[in-house]
Amino acid sequence: MDGIERALALAVGWAWGPPLVVLLLGGGAYLTLRSRFLPFFAARHAFDVVRGRYDKPDDPGHISHFQALSTALASTIGLGNIGGVAIAITQGGPGAVFWMWMAAVVGMATKFFTCTLAVMYRGRDSLGELRGGPMYYIEVGLGRRFRLLAIFFSIFGLIGCLSIFQTNQVAGILRQTYGVDPWVTGWVSLALVAVVSLGGVARIGKVASRLVPGMCLLYLGGALLVMVTNLDQVPVVLGQIFHDAFTGTAAAGGAAGIAWATVVQTGVKRAAFSNEAGIGTAPLAHGAAKTREPVREGLVAMLGPFVDTIVVCSLTAFVILSTGLWREREAGVEGVTLTVRAFETALGPAGRLLLVAAALLFGLSTMIGYAYYGRTCFGYLFGARLARLYDVFYLAMLVVGAVWSVSSVVNLIDTAFAMMALPNMIATLLLAPRVISATRDYFERMSLL
Repeated sequence: MDGIERALALAVGWAWGPPLVVLLLGGGAYLTLRSRFLPFFAARHAFDVVRGRYDKPDDPGHISHFQALSTALASTIGLGNIGGVAIAITQGGPGAVFWMWMAAVVGMATKFFTCTLAVMYRGRDSLGELRGGPMYYIEVGLGRRFRLLAIFFSIFGLIGCLSIFQTNQVAGILRQTYGVDPWVTGWVSLALVAVVSLGGVARIGKVASRLVPGMCLLYLGGALLVMVTNLDQVPVVLGQIFHDAFTGTAAAGGAAGIAWATVVQTGVKRAAFSNEAGIGTAPLAHGAAKTREPVREGLVAMLGPFVDTIVVCSLTAFVILSTGLWREREAGVEGVTLTVRAFETALGPAGRLLLVAAALLFGLSTMIGYAYYGRTCFGYLFGARLARLYDVFYLAMLVVGAVWSVSSVVNLIDTAFAMMALPNMIATLLLAPRVISATRDYFERMSLL
């Protein structure tokens, strides 16, 4: 196992080198400027769409706008927000939070472009079902000569969409808090996810639309309570974040210091894990929305990075940084268990219970959403008729993830995400002019200009 861990550590270091960081940050900045910030001025319209004002049951697709956003958020507002932020801070210091914010801001534009494309260039699987996602807008939008990019994305999507991080973190929190054997957590997760995910995207959308609002309110309520009771720490925490974002001097675990490049790399990497902007997973959900308006769905998708990174991740970071526990980590206390310890320090036993409940809901929602993503990738590669084979593999890996080491799980998923981002961002940048044209047309028709 040591050999595998070393190999994964080398792989993630290579995959998340400067070229990919520049592609995600620079590509997102380019898309933001290329759109002249138009999507950002339509936030109110996006909320109207989410509320169902423009829903038409007869439009092509499988789920409503709200269910599409809920499915995407169920996958992003997950343990990447409460466990991933803790990992970002311990690996990159408080400054990593700033770069998570920057990645989220440009990530909003990236989400808009990719999810607009997901509806603009939908395809059909081998069973004739309407599907959307990077593999389809690469092949349909760019042509079959780019099909290798679509295949490349789908192959790594089979790995990146495994929920091994989620079961790993849920197992960790239950083991640390209640002494539950990780094997038990793995098998229970398998059973719960199977009941929902095997029902297809319609059932996933319905469950996600019920889970997401409640779990968000539960978690945000607890985090806001910590902030209100520690208002004097807000300026201190903000000072740490902005200072260390450009100096890289803060260090976790007693190390001498963290290089500035590592701070940036860690922030961008964890933002990608948190909101998945540029990775290509969200278009798989939004591509299933019932709509004839690609731009409309893109505007809905744009809300995702704001909610999960700017709001949820920021509150998580404040709780962790205000307690100072990130500097004095105990052995085995990392990821979500560090966040639990921070909430417990701030709110006592009630904080621990709140985090355990939130982590379980977050973890379950992500496992459900990712099941659909992976199945879509498998269906594209091998045919939708054989997708049940992936279901078996996906469910079995939930158990494996529960008992594997945190570092191996994180490095494997990070590497897969990097490989998914490359073809997705290349295709998005090449197809950007078509999105701009469609956006101007939509804004004129809807009197949004």
